[in-house]
Amino acid sequence: MLLVIDVGNTNIVAGVYRDGSEELAHHWRISTDPHRTDDEYGLLFHSVLSYHGLEFGAVTAVVISSVVPPLTPALERMAVKYLGLHPLVVGPGVRTGMNILYEDPKEVGADRIVNAVAAYSKYGGPLIVVDFGTATTFDAIAADGAYLGGAIAPGIGISTEALFEHAAKLSRIELARPRSVIGKTTVASMQSGIIFGFAGQVDEVVRRMRRELGGKARVVATGGFAELIARETSTIEVVDPLLTLEGLRLIYLKNRE
Repeated sequence: MLLVIDVGNTNIVAGVYRDGSEELAHHWRISTDPHRTDDEYGLLFHSVLSYHGLEFGAVTAVVISSVVPPLTPALERMAVKYLGLHPLVVGPGVRTGMNILYEDPKEVGADRIVNAVAAYSKYGGPLIVVDFGTATTFDAIAADGAYLGGAIAPGIGISTEALFEHAAKLSRIELARPRSVIGKTTVASMQSGIIFGFAGQVDEVVRRMRRELGGKARVVATGGFAELIARETSTIEVVDPLLTLEGLRLIYLKNRE
């Protein structure tokens, strides 16, 4: 089996593909904790797979993308200690099959490139990928598959957390769609501003990107809040919540020899 691990600032999303399969056998999400040791991650992954009837020892390859550098070595040590495998870590020198046109390609987050590889493989180009993670990222891919660049905005989670922390009378709320944009309660008003506000942000950034791309570009969304926001936008066409894991599988295939 292939173990794919995407380390984000808030969550780690991982999954396993059976040999030769394009379908995930199982995937899971845990909170990102840079203080966990390699042993803790080894036992955690072993427990998750065992619970779902999958054998941790059957993993034959590991690929990792990470935007949390202090955590990457612990996961690498976990793979070596518990699986006897040296993982492929997405970064400079790893073949992606994508021409990266950033001024300094090393600055691009691994997750953004992984998403771009998967999205272009599945949907073609030109393409815009919107990832609703700790940050909301917008990535533009040309018709020929080149990664052009993008935009980064504060994510929904950290934006709302900042609102709660700095406005004394506002408490934490459930992020759910309100009945109308004109809220009749404080909770509904906050939900309206957050949900519809971020939807408007997406539509405007996408509109400007499409114009720079020369017109029509397909828009694919992924990440934890993708389903919630996508239905309120007029530009997102596809929600693909496991896009990053698929990108890791494809990059592994390009590098396995």
